[in-house]
Amino acid sequence: MSETRRKLTTIFCADVQDYTRLMGADEEGTLAALKRCREAMGRLIESHGGRVINTWGDGLIADFPSVVEAVRAAVDTQNELAGFNARRPADGRMLFRIGINLGDVIVEGDDIYGDGVNIAARLQTSAAAGGIVISSTVYDQVRNKVAVGFEFLGPLMVKNVDEGVPSYAVKIGDARDETPSAERSGPARPQPAPVMAAAEAETTPAPGGRRLYGVLGVIAAVLIGINLLSWQGVFWARFPVLALAVIAALAWNRDQIRFNRKITLLAILALGLAGINLFTWTGQFWAVWPILGIAAVMGVRWSMRR
Repeated sequence: MSETRRKLTTIFCADVQDYTRLMGADEEGTLAALKRCREAMGRLIESHGGRVINTWGDGLIADFPSVVEAVRAAVDTQNELAGFNARRPADGRMLFRIGINLGDVIVEGDDIYGDGVNIAARLQTSAAAGGIVISSTVYDQVRNKVAVGFEFLGPLMVKNVDEGVPSYAVKIGDARDETPSAERSGPARPQPAPVMAAAEAETTPAPGGRRLYGVLGVIAAVLIGINLLSWQGVFWARFPVLALAVIAALAWNRDQIRFNRKITLLAILALGLAGINLFTWTGQFWAVWPILGIAAVMGVRWSMRR
């Protein structure tokens, strides 16, 4: 018999909006689309350190040791599925709703149970098609760590939970135009933190990112200044400045949601190699070979995403 224990984890629930209608219109096509979407979702969940626990009908449940990675996985999922749906007719789009909660759950074998799971499922049903709704326990952990906006929805009533669960919609783009239908137990309270528009969030670094860029910029300026003030005919500061630029690019890539992070990582590495080659130029562009290999990997990854 499986051992029963408890743990604190981040629960990720997803299901398809209007799945019954889609099946009624085209069973085989809907099943094929569902399989493709689940494969993409499973891949993204795994890449963010999560684990798919169960799938049933059109639903999926996963858990993550990291709250931040759970939200990043949800955002990446909705962005990737938006690209998939853009090539489908409007009445045949497979739009997932995602709910995320951080809670204490009962673990039995590979399954999890408890109010933490029920809350995640309820948040998911309250999300707009193609949208994400998170609990306040998740919001408190990610509000300054993920480059998206948040809209406070008010307390959400959940079965077997006496008080309403404060919930937030994650603002990630157009498909999220619909307002989630969260049931509220009273008037909405003021938003506890400034709401950042999705378009602004995609181009504006999180506060921690801005601080890091500032520190790296100061270090680079100091190194260049020392090099110039102690000039002996060699611009040695170019190498540490290049390293600082790569660190800044990697930090930006960690929080950005506009591009696929793994493909962007490969591009950063390619540019870093090109910089080293240019700074140590001896008449041969040796970096072309590793860059060619990186370009091939990028092409394969991009084609697999399509």
